[in-house]
Amino acid sequence: MKETKRLYEGMYIVSAQLSEDARSRVRDRIVEGIEAEGGKIEKIHEMGRKKLAYEISGHREGYYYLIYFTVNSLAVEKLWKDYRLNEDLIRFMTSQADSVLESLEFKSLVQTS
Repeated sequence: MKETKRLYEGMYIVSAQLSEDARSRVRDRIVEGIEAEGGKIEKIHEMGRKKLAYEISGHREGYYYLIYFTVNSLAVEKLWKDYRLNEDLIRFMTSQADSVLESLEFKSLVQTS
């Protein structure tokens, strides 16, 4: 059975304690890992530094990236193994996507009457 490439979106939270250069290296390592598995980066959204909803391993803030990429589904597990070994990556999540969002828009939590 031939494995087909699928579109995924990956959310990555990188330690906010890192310098801009170190964060770029973490992002580049993620991108290089995807490309090494035959994947293609479709879009990268740098969402910036944000407060975490709860403390994770002593971290209260993180730097968020949302990356859309296509890759064979069997490669996702290999990528996760590498992510787990990266101590600068606080959290990550990968899910199958239907389309690439060209821009990110967030609804306000405050309701007005």
